[in-house]
Amino acid sequence: MADIIVVLIVIVLLGFALRGAIRHFKGDSPCCGGGTGIIKTDDKELKNPVIGKKTVHIEGMTCEHCVQSVKKALNEIEGVSARVDLQKKAAVVSYDREIANDVLKKTVEKAGFQVVSITE
Repeated sequence: MADIIVVLIVIVLLGFALRGAIRHFKGDSPCCGGGTGIIKTDDKELKNPVIGKKTVHIEGMTCEHCVQSVKKALNEIEGVSARVDLQKKAAVVSYDREIANDVLKKTVEKAGFQVVSITE
């Protein structure tokens, strides 16, 4: 009888864990500061013509809130407009003036993520 109770308790706990994992990957959990809904960052329009694009390959993004955090951080750089893709784990950065790779890397890392590489 005690074994059945223990098994039922374990099943209930696994159910809660599974529900939390599903919410996490949908971006509805408190990971990375989310939890009360995701605040979408608007696309940034550059004032001058785009002179180039770079792809920043990023590790550590797990949900839509992570995407919005990276996008917001990159878009705060003057002359940069970013589009971030969770499945590709990358940000495509358009720029209207020269931007050093080091600036992009430091910005993403300051937001709490790791830059694997930057390609042009």
